[in-house]
Amino acid sequence: MAVSIDTVYRTVLLILNKEQRGYLTPDEFNKTATQVQLEIFNEYFEDLNQQYRVNGNDTEYSDRVKNLEEKISIFQTEANCVWTSGYFYIDIPLPSAPLYLPRPELYKLGTVIYKGEKEIQYVQPNELLELNLSPLTKPTVQWPVYKYSGSSYAGGLIYVYPTTIQTGVTCTFVRKPYNPIWNFTSSPPNFQYVYNSTQYNAVNNPTGSQDFELHPTEQTNLITRILLYSGVVIRDPQIIQIAAQQVQAENVNSKS
Repeated sequence: MAVSIDTVYRTVLLILNKEQRGYLTPDEFNKTATQVQLEIFNEYFEDLNQQYRVNGNDTEYSDRVKNLEEKISIFQTEANCVWTSGYFYIDIPLPSAPLYLPRPELYKLGTVIYKGEKEIQYVQPNELLELNLSPLTKPTVQWPVYKYSGSSYAGGLIYVYPTTIQTGVTCTFVRKPYNPIWNFTSSPPNFQYVYNSTQYNAVNNPTGSQDFELHPTEQTNLITRILLYSGVVIRDPQIIQIAAQQVQAENVNSKS
């Protein structure tokens, strides 16, 4: 379930060249595509929050909350938390072989779980201080709590209380999508760009390509937004205006 990066790139080039607007190099496209994918991905969470506050519907294919949750579910995963020196770090698993993709990056921490059955409650540092003031509210094995530090180390650090809990902690989280890559080969005498469809492999094939990881329904959105940035790259205000109008229309339709 992905959007072909080759399809998106060829469509963008077709539109630009048909209108004789200019050319977007593979490097420019890859950087633009990465930015656009992250923008769309980030908007899922704000859009979902907004949809929870409006009246929805229970239709099978048009429920906006359900559709957004489906798009986010692609990136939902879980991991063990490993205790060391007073805190837990998130042991984010590597993708299964034979892909050998880089270790995913944590985007949002979800639920922290003790022994697979008890949710550990999140607290702010000042809340923990207040809880510790009374024996009645002090964290226990039956009612544990945690603080979270968004350190870049292994996705962040989790401090669980009481500190006697040093095993049995897992968590759910949402990972960031992998950067899209349109890679190519180029041979004499023409040195034309030829798409390399081999899957990107951080170990054995760092010259391979990586599709967009967004839901297939995002293909049109990806193309439109990349065209918007393409207008900036090639300095064409008309492309910027047309693409911006289309993006705005899609946003209004999806949120109204």
